[in-house]
Amino acid sequence: MSAPEYLFLFVGMGLVTYLPRALPLIYLSHKQLPQWLVDWLGFIPVAVLAALLAPELFLEASESSISFSKREFLVAIPTLIFAVKVRSLGGTVLVGMFLY
Repeated sequence: MSAPEYLFLFVGMGLVTYLPRALPLIYLSHKQLPQWLVDWLGFIPVAVLAALLAPELFLEASESSISFSKREFLVAIPTLIFAVKVRSLGGTVLVGMFLY
């Protein structure tokens, strides 16, 4: 590929990445959203995190079956209890790393 093609590719990837984030932000920045929608949007980060963590915590890769005896799941339980009690992200990360 030539330099102009790389530049075109780079700019195109930037637009494809940036526009879906910027357009709703620009459009909705001057609008008052209903409270139910704001509450619903607040659950999205939790749902995404759960979707990312659940397979790692519960599924055995070799067997494709649910297991509650995985080391990751057993470490996640006391780490979650610590996180709920202390509410410190840094402390929670350190406890999880130490227990693992």
